[in-house]
Amino acid sequence: MKLSNFNFELPKELLAEYPAEHRDESKLMVIHRDTGKIEHKMFKDLVDYFEEDDVMVLNNTKVFPARLFGNKEKTGARIEVFLLRELNQEQRLWDVLVDPARKIRIGNKLYFGEDESLVAEVIDNTTSRGRTLRFLYDGSYTDFRRKLRELGETPLPKYIKREVTADDEERYQTIYAKHEGAVAAPTAGLHFSKHLLKRLEIKGIDFAEVTLHVGLGTFNPVEVEDLSKHKMDSEELVIDEKATEIVNNAKTNKRKVCAVGTTVMRGLESAVSSEHTLNTFEGWTNKFIFPPYEFSIANCMITNFHLPKSTLLMMVSAFAGHDLIKKAYKQAILEGYRFYSYGDAMLIL
Repeated sequence: MKLSNFNFELPKELLAEYPAEHRDESKLMVIHRDTGKIEHKMFKDLVDYFEEDDVMVLNNTKVFPARLFGNKEKTGARIEVFLLRELNQEQRLWDVLVDPARKIRIGNKLYFGEDESLVAEVIDNTTSRGRTLRFLYDGSYTDFRRKLRELGETPLPKYIKREVTADDEERYQTIYAKHEGAVAAPTAGLHFSKHLLKRLEIKGIDFAEVTLHVGLGTFNPVEVEDLSKHKMDSEELVIDEKATEIVNNAKTNKRKVCAVGTTVMRGLESAVSSEHTLNTFEGWTNKFIFPPYEFSIANCMITNFHLPKSTLLMMVSAFAGHDLIKKAYKQAILEGYRFYSYGDAMLIL
C-alpha cells in the first residue's frame, strides 16, 4: 500500500467547524465488513448493535489547554506556543511547537499573561518548529500547572479557523475524560452523552478504560510514498489489569470488543500477548497500523471520518478493508457527512 492509495477529494465545506448540537445526534454510518452493507443512522442508534456482555473500550485521556499566546521580549511579537509534553517536572522543561518559528531562537524569552507572571526561556531547538522551553515561575508546581491552565486555551485542530469559544472547553472533551495529558481529543468518544452511556449500561454493555495521551504526531502528515518508512511519534499509554480482565473475558466468551476510536485501537494493538490476548502496559507506543494488518483484540470499532492521506484513514482501511472504506467515504461525501474532529461517526462491525 502506498500513500497515494489514501488520497481523495474532500470538499472544504464538509470539514466540521462546530460539533453537532447534541453529542449523540451526529450521523452514524454503520458498515458491515462481512456483507459490505452500509447503513445511515444517528449516533444514539448505536445501542441497537450491541448485546449484553459486549465490551466497549474507551480512552479516558483528558485534553489540557495546550495552546498559549505569549510575547517575545524586546520586540513584543505575538508568539503561539503549543505545549507537547513535559520533559522535567522539577526544572519545568517542556517540548513545544512555536509559531512563527523563524523568530524564536535559543536564549529568547517569552512573556505570558497581561501581568507577565509567567516567563519562558528557549533552551533548545528540536525540529524546525519545535523548541524546548524552561518556564520561570514563582510558586509551587501545583500553582505553576494552575497558571498554565488559566493562560492556555482549548487546542482545537488547526483546520478550525474560528476563535475558540467557552463551549469548546466542554465539547472538545469526552464526558468520561479523567487523566490529563492529551493535546488532542480522542474524537470518536466525543459522541457519547451521559444519557447514551446510561442506555448502554442498562443493556448490559461493559466498559473497559485505557489511557493513551494523544499527541500531535497522530496528525503529522505522511511524507513518504512507501508507508513502511513512516515513523509515528511516541505517545504515552497505560492499560491496567482491570481493563485487560474485562477485554480478555469478552474475547474468551466470543463477545464484541469495540475499540472506541483509533487511539484505543492503537493502544490495544500495542499490548498484545503471544496468545493474542491483551497484556497490561505502561510506557510509550509508536505503533503505526496500515494495510495489510492482522488485528488481535477488537472485532469492531467506532471512528470519525478522517482526512486524505492520514495515518488514521490508513488504520481504518486496514480494519475494514481498503475497497470498502473507499466506497463508504464516497457515500459519506455524497450524503454530506461531516469530517474530522467535530464531525460524524462510523461504526465498523
